[in-house]
Amino acid sequence: MSGSPARPRPRPARRLLGERGAAAVEFALVVPVLLLLLVGIMEVSKAFNTQATLSAAAREGARTVATAGTAASALSIVQSAVGTLGVPASAISITPLTCVGAAANTTVTVTVTHRQTFLGGVLGSSGATLTGRAVMRCG
Repeated sequence: MSGSPARPRPRPARRLLGERGAAAVEFALVVPVLLLLLVGIMEVSKAFNTQATLSAAAREGARTVATAGTAASALSIVQSAVGTLGVPASAISITPLTCVGAAANTTVTVTVTHRQTFLGGVLGSSGATLTGRAVMRCG
């Protein structure tokens, strides 16, 4: 059998030899879109998490002032609640500063603002301003 002529390849196999690099080209075209989508999902998730943290911190601060606390104690509560975001005291607004002696229908409002920057400027180099706000009735 060593002297027998080589069998010709079946027709579909011959046709596939001409498409040898097609998968690599398709992969090269699709990968940037998928990576951009992945980075976008990660950045939106990070912003959503930051927004939830800011809202929770504002709620804790409003609760502190509403239960006969002071603005100074609420400020420290808010700053500890935001954790590693590094929100400065100037980005936290508390009105009124105390509920002691306030009318029964008075509400306290705490607003926490944070500038969220995005990874490498992919989704905008300026970022976005996120705000957490909480309103509670004094009492």
